[in-house]
Amino acid sequence: MRAIKLAEERVLGPLLAARARKYGDETFLLFRDRKISFAELDRMSGRMAAGLRGLGIGRGDKVGLMLPNCPEFIALWFGLAYIGAVEVPINTHHLGDLLVYLLNFSDTRVLVADAQFLPQVAAIRDRLTTLEAVVVRRAPGDLTLVPELGGLPVHVLEAWDELVPLEPDPNVGPGDPYCMGFTSGTTGPSKGAMLPHNYAIYAAELVAYHADYTREEVIYSFLPLFHGNAQVLATLPALVSGCRLALGEKFSAGGFWDEIRRYKATSTNMIGGLVSILVKQPERPEDGDSSLRRVFGAAVKGTVWDAFEARFKAKLIEGYGMTESSIVLMNHVNSARKGSVGVPTPGFRVEIHDQDDQPVGPDVVGEIVTRPEGPYRMMTEYYKMPEKTLEAFRNLWFHTGDLGYYDADGYFYFVDRAKDAIRRLGENISSQELERIINEHPSVLESAAVGIPSELGEEEVKVLIVLRPGESLEPPELIEFCRQRMAKFMVPRYVEFRPALPKTPTDRVQKYQLKQEGLTPDTWDRLAYEGARADRGVRVDAS
Repeated sequence: MRAIKLAEERVLGPLLAARARKYGDETFLLFRDRKISFAELDRMSGRMAAGLRGLGIGRGDKVGLMLPNCPEFIALWFGLAYIGAVEVPINTHHLGDLLVYLLNFSDTRVLVADAQFLPQVAAIRDRLTTLEAVVVRRAPGDLTLVPELGGLPVHVLEAWDELVPLEPDPNVGPGDPYCMGFTSGTTGPSKGAMLPHNYAIYAAELVAYHADYTREEVIYSFLPLFHGNAQVLATLPALVSGCRLALGEKFSAGGFWDEIRRYKATSTNMIGGLVSILVKQPERPEDGDSSLRRVFGAAVKGTVWDAFEARFKAKLIEGYGMTESSIVLMNHVNSARKGSVGVPTPGFRVEIHDQDDQPVGPDVVGEIVTRPEGPYRMMTEYYKMPEKTLEAFRNLWFHTGDLGYYDADGYFYFVDRAKDAIRRLGENISSQELERIINEHPSVLESAAVGIPSELGEEEVKVLIVLRPGESLEPPELIEFCRQRMAKFMVPRYVEFRPALPKTPTDRVQKYQLKQEGLTPDTWDRLAYEGARADRGVRVDAS
């Protein structure tokens, strides 16, 4: 097992500049039919830095990026780092009140947006209090006029192609923020985690070490660059390893393997239920014949894990982390334990605490807490939320809000997000475990389990099901499938079939939306069904 190799550069700008000096015209980035070298990306980033500086942006200023996956996004990200400015990545699906909140709360001075997203910005222009200018990225060859934005100065990104590149500012340090990463606002307003330069570099080094990346890798990422996974767990590991990054534009179950073969990718990152979706695609003769050897970050258990590795000949590597904490648990590719999110990564302590913040022993479920053993490896604060910062770091531990446990060998297991756990009949139900069982049904493509307030207190279990194309399934059949595979208190009361689940662009199911919807006219009620059968004299197994 190779030791973790730390780069001398602990700041993003000097890191890219050093790699450009070392690898020069060797290819770093593959995007569509483009090949961009280390040196070219350095020059592109320097020009972005010059353009931003020309707009008055300097150290500590906030700049929003509202772009699809493209080389310009990466160059802007590093260009901001060159001058010590702070990236504010904006989910391209946001609009209205939430977009207003993110831009105003973050004190964003300049927004760089793709032309297709300008209507979303124009619609809220009169409500933006800190924005001073917009820079528009147009499609190649697009010469149409940029629309007015209510008096805001509008610039065209490609005009910066002629600027003289700037060098990284030597005054930017490892503890300076490079990014304000917004967390999901499921229990209140989204929080802006201030992430220092060393956080990103150290996380990338941990991933490169555990995945055993070499210079021969091609890391394929289809996740959106406005998400930390694509930036910190794919782009930067490729940079610190001196290998290539293949940048996709979105996930497609039908086209995923074609993309892998197109780029000759050896590794990729996934989240959510994407592994299960790939396993449930129709089998093809070439399934086991590709360059892919590693898949990192997939939350997979049970038969899906075995089926994926056997069918596609690729190794699954699980880990655990958050925007705030970085990667604190991870398996090594040569010693991965199925179903586990691994052991504490070098440089972090991880424990399981009870409700009194006391550590518990093996096999006891509690909250996952962590703390770093070195500086600037986690977020420094929640922007403009000192109370939330102190609450998260109470008793000198960062509290994740996630439930887990560890076994006698020190391997950790993720159980559920505390807010997604379902409380029924005095028992805590892991929504993730329930979904894993339901997803094993041959007709089910994916599922989501949520708690619905019960008239008797606590909650009832509702599952939302997306069927595989061409399949059919009746609720009583699904209930019988569940009864044979789970405890009685876990068996869902409510079942609803949907053509799709509401998701974020990073494929996370938006459970808060499903909870808010509650029961709908399309929701099937097991107790009502079984009550009707009992009235007809049919014996039922109620639970």
